[in-house]
Amino acid sequence: MKLTSAAETPVAPGLLQEVSGILQGHRDGHGFVLLQGQGPDLYIPSNEMRAALHGDEVRARVVRIDKRGRPEGRILEILNRRNRPLIGRLLLESGVWLVAPEDKRLSQDILIPKSGTAQARPGQVVAVELTEPPTLYAQPVGRITEVLGDIDDPGLEIEIAVRKYEVPHVFSAETLAQAGKLPEKLRATDLKGRVDLRDVALVTIDGEDARDFDDAVYCEPHGRKGGWRLLVAIADVSHYVKPGEALDGDAFERATSVYFPRRVIPMLPEKLSNGLCSLNPEVERLSLVCDMIVSAEGETEAYQFYPAVICSHARFTYTEVAAILANTRGPEAQRRDELVPHLLHLHGVYKALLAARARRGAVDFDTPETQIICDENGRIERIVPRTRNEAHRLIEEAMLAANVCAAQFIEQAEHPALFRVHEGPTEEKRQTLMAALRSLGIQANLPEKLKPADLQSLAQATRERPDAPQVHMLLLRSMQQALYTPYNNGHFGLAYAAYTHFTSPIRRYPDLLVHRVIKSLLAGKRFVLSGGTARGRQAQAAALGAWEQIGLHCSANERRADEASRDVEAWLKCRYMRDRLGEDYLGQVTSVAPFGVFVQLENLFVEGLVHVTELGGEYFRFDEARQELRGERTGIRYGLGARLHVQVSRVDLDGRRIEFRLFQQAEGKPSSKSRARDPAEPTAVQRLKEVEQESRALKRARTERTPSAEGRKAAPGARKAARKSRR
Repeated sequence: MKLTSAAETPVAPGLLQEVSGILQGHRDGHGFVLLQGQGPDLYIPSNEMRAALHGDEVRARVVRIDKRGRPEGRILEILNRRNRPLIGRLLLESGVWLVAPEDKRLSQDILIPKSGTAQARPGQVVAVELTEPPTLYAQPVGRITEVLGDIDDPGLEIEIAVRKYEVPHVFSAETLAQAGKLPEKLRATDLKGRVDLRDVALVTIDGEDARDFDDAVYCEPHGRKGGWRLLVAIADVSHYVKPGEALDGDAFERATSVYFPRRVIPMLPEKLSNGLCSLNPEVERLSLVCDMIVSAEGETEAYQFYPAVICSHARFTYTEVAAILANTRGPEAQRRDELVPHLLHLHGVYKALLAARARRGAVDFDTPETQIICDENGRIERIVPRTRNEAHRLIEEAMLAANVCAAQFIEQAEHPALFRVHEGPTEEKRQTLMAALRSLGIQANLPEKLKPADLQSLAQATRERPDAPQVHMLLLRSMQQALYTPYNNGHFGLAYAAYTHFTSPIRRYPDLLVHRVIKSLLAGKRFVLSGGTARGRQAQAAALGAWEQIGLHCSANERRADEASRDVEAWLKCRYMRDRLGEDYLGQVTSVAPFGVFVQLENLFVEGLVHVTELGGEYFRFDEARQELRGERTGIRYGLGARLHVQVSRVDLDGRRIEFRLFQQAEGKPSSKSRARDPAEPTAVQRLKEVEQESRALKRARTERTPSAEGRKAAPGARKAARKSRR
């Protein structure tokens, strides 16, 4: 059964209409009332934001509609004030204590009475509770509730991020008490009704720094036609985390684990995430198994789910497995001699699944990823590219196969659940993508009904280009964001008709819900959300609405976790570049905006802005279709993939911004990074100077060919003198 949302296309609110929603501030002072799919968000000018704060629930009236049909409004009433601590830096200015918010969407400083400073020192980062909200004529007033530390304290950036983005990071006392009562190892009652797979050579394959292992794999040949039997065993978290209990409440509130450099905020307490539910080697663990028969062509011909007890035979790393697959007689293979045949079988089914992926036309963009390596103090030691080897791809294909089977199993049972839905590009994004590709010299006539194979063929055709990362990033940005919803609209990027998340219940709440649904169906029952019922059409519609709300919650918390992680990485990169002010590097333009170009430094993998005022003494026009800035006088262009020689000019730690300027090397002074630059290749500044010199030379040539104004005025007198001399 394929469910589709019955929601109609949202209509913009009309003039003088009143709406309610959450106010979202902007760092420039204005804001928007978020209408949650009821139409375009309502723009609120900065003068209307003085009595409200980012996060308030407000009622507003539409007072104007601009030429593009976007509504502008005025705040009528604050329905609910945000009741959460604000994070900022304590300042003392002219004897007045105030806190400058860390979140720049909060555009007003908070006044702190002397009695409310909690003995914090100027410059420290603090948490503030509002005691008086802002008004049209007065700033907000608050008191300090927590001192987080000095700006240079190790790990402070994470403490800021979890509070700034309101990431739950402390488990409730009830949850910790419940986790403490769980057994240290399996009991006889835990094994009832489970298939015993303890003698099967299941293994885990994860990164070197992984601490929780929620999936184990095993493969063996099957049939006479070169098929495979693939087992994917996933930690049975649902055996320990029951609906309605404290553990489940905290897990739902978090919805996902949040990963920072050197620290993880888990969805479940450590006793579960790193203990009972982690498939550690040589330890008996409960699991839910997806047992699949895969043909030689990579098609899943049959599958079944069942609860089992397993014992992981080994803990492999991606690097180790990749080395074994590359050389089965090497030292890594000799240390794991008894398990090498099983790894080769896994590699065989991976090749089959990979061939099926290519036939489906699933997208596989070559977008660069980086990994931050920190020292003991939490400072960046280096930033390295994260490379995906054969072992990464092997596990990815095995997990994809299990996720698809879970989606099909639930869909065939016509049971509500959360699908992982990823829709294709909108018509507007398709047009924007084609225009951007044309600006890079790529003529792509993408059909109106775009298929994943169309984008994948483009990715393959451009893989060898020097600007391939920028091209593939354009392709990636053209697609919509994936989300959790009970309405199965397929997964565009992976080219699946039905897809869900089943393989990570330790760190994702939607996976835990999918486990509960599958186990209920295996028991011949229907899984019912807490407080609901599965009888009658109205009750089913209500249940579907409850699933939709859970999907929205999990999708929003997933984005929150990503934003918090990016914020910490941006902080660390700013700290890293603060020690490199004045140094020059080569970089490539990764994106273009009306106010400048963003450049990623080669070898350092740090991105910063070259403001339009740093590009030269002329007016630059932004071409959105071509994604470039073009000088009106010289015609010089700055577009995607352009290689620039830049200098680190400014680092704003509070704003998480790094700024560059075009590098101009002083005469006779060597470049600090000259080894990274090709001397034969002119920089953008040099090219601009060459254009200006050519322009001046052209003007001089025209002047020499054309009589000057003074020459034209003197000509009649000269002719008269010549006539007199002839007489």
